Amino acid sequence: MILMDRFADVINTIKTNERIGRRECTVYSTGLVKATLDLMKREKYIEDYSEFSERYVKKLKIVLSNKINGIGVVKPRFSISKNDIQKYEERYIPSKDFGILIISTPKGLMTNKDARAANLGGRLIAYVY
Repeated sequence: MILMDRFADVINTIKTNERIGRRECTVYSTGLVKATLDLMKREKYIEDYSEFSERYVKKLKIVLSNKINGIGVVKPRFSISKNDIQKYEERYIPSKDFGILIISTPKGLMTNKDARAANLGGRLIAYVY
């Protein structure tokens, strides 16, 4: 199996397993995926995750909380300024304070609320609600 975008594959795996009601799933491990899962864990969208090796490949076992209504990758990865965050919140999140945007900033991955508080812009990576 050839994977073109591992991050999009991970998000799609989480979405599929949440939709069918599974309690856990296994995905490939990358730095971007681990940082995203840290944000999702902090915001209570997943319960936990752990890393393990399967031969020479590092993978993550994610314990799902079945609280995700929608999740997706944003492509192309829009460059957003601190003033544009609200515009993208309206586009990708169904209502105010219901969900998060994941933004890659110069200070690392942040949610839209953290980026707004830190007065930072960056690249829009994904959304979760």
